[in-house]
Amino acid sequence: MLTESENALAEAVLIHGPISRSALTSRLGLSAASLTRLAKPFLDTGLLIELDDVVDGSVGRPTRPLDIAPDRGFFVGIKLTGDTLHAALTDVRATLVDSSTRPLTASDPSSVVTDIRAAIDDFDGDIRGIGVSLGGSVDDGVVEFAPFLDWHDVPFAAMLAEATGLPVTVENDLVALAEAERWFGMGRGLPGFSVITIGEGIGYAVVAHNEVVRTREVGAGLGGHIPLAANGPLCDRGHRGCAQAMLTSGSITAQVSGALRRAVDYEEFLALTADGDPAATAVADAAGEALGRFIALAANLTMQPATVLAGDGIGLFAVAEPAIRRAIAADRDPLADPIELYIDEPGFTAWARGAAAVAIQSAIATLSLAR
Repeated sequence: MLTESENALAEAVLIHGPISRSALTSRLGLSAASLTRLAKPFLDTGLLIELDDVVDGSVGRPTRPLDIAPDRGFFVGIKLTGDTLHAALTDVRATLVDSSTRPLTASDPSSVVTDIRAAIDDFDGDIRGIGVSLGGSVDDGVVEFAPFLDWHDVPFAAMLAEATGLPVTVENDLVALAEAERWFGMGRGLPGFSVITIGEGIGYAVVAHNEVVRTREVGAGLGGHIPLAANGPLCDRGHRGCAQAMLTSGSITAQVSGALRRAVDYEEFLALTADGDPAATAVADAAGEALGRFIALAANLTMQPATVLAGDGIGLFAVAEPAIRRAIAADRDPLADPIELYIDEPGFTAWARGAAAVAIQSAIATLSLAR
């Protein structure tokens, strides 16, 4: 196991590398001599490498930046929904190398383990760890509850580790996505931000003081029923105009389908809105206004003005941006800092990449250096 200082060095180089020694001393609060001593075992074991000389603008002389060795293997991220497995193969910086999607043969834990093994077998490369993310509450590898899979108290990390012989990390999907954004994505370098996801469901996570806020309630879906539109449609719990009723892909397509009197899926809804269809545009504008209110509310309550938007339904932003920004402006005090929006790529691959990110974090935390 790494010491606290060693772990900080490994994280800093992984997240910000290639990085100069002067930047590292400033970031970690170390002297140049202390950094040299701290980095030596990483260099000796090949975990870190020194790159060719570059001129360091802060000191005006050549320096050899540090970086993670490029041959540190691959990681697999698995995002589970109620009926589908989304898999991503990434490098040590969670850069996507390959991906796949397959239906679950069944939702019981043993069957899902078998499906994950099959997905991993399709990937080439030296796999060093597996991350699994899902909706629900997870504690130390045990899935306490996962409503979409109907799991309760399932020791899934241990089950999958035994089946694959690889280290396994299991995490709530929102926490995993927030960690990926914090280390490798839109939130890298930001001390705090909110993550809001829309699509099949509604998700909400917070990063404050460079840490993801982790509580059991992250998996409870509390953001899904925040009231956003007094005259909106009803959700399945009878709430009028809540986030779930206004922003989930199922509710949006149901509204458009009802207006057009034919079945419309989410991709067609986006296309119809882009083409100016009146019914689709009306639904998109109402959803955009609701999303803008959600964003402003999150920023107002957390005092984190940066917001990352993600999820399989985030294509809404492209067709409803004016409505979103109008609602943000209406609900945000003009004396407050402007809200900064960061839009991730739509689809489930980002979720699977988040699962890979927590596997990478676990690998860093369990590194061992020769003493």
